Amino acid sequence: MTIFRIAMIGAGETGTPLLKQLIAAPFVEVAGVADLNLDLPGMRLARENGIRVTSDFMELAREGERVDIIIDVTGSKDVREALRQHMVKSGNQHTLIMHERIALLMMSLSLGKAIDPKHGGQGYR
Repeated sequence: MTIFRIAMIGAGETGTPLLKQLIAAPFVEVAGVADLNLDLPGMRLARENGIRVTSDFMELAREGERVDIIIDVTGSKDVREALRQHMVKSGNQHTLIMHERIALLMMSLSLGKAIDPKHGGQGYR
């Protein structure tokens, strides 16, 4: 069976339901979850499942080709740009960065209804 090694950035209202789906999937290994707020429900869920958590999303990017997909559900242009720049500078042509809109589409399809992103006031800089 193919195993997808996934890292996720953002563990709030959008990220937590997605993280639950990833944890439940036997073909997914969650390599780590990043969020500025280590007390969010998604971060607690990750720790309860033995998944590495960090407040520095670049730690996950530095995993390099050991990660197949980085899912960014922060809604932050700064995060997207930092990830893109890192991939170019590191020469990583393996890891895909999955934009929040794609994650929302996939989650909406699995629920059979459109869902909206929800972000608190805290953001990555």
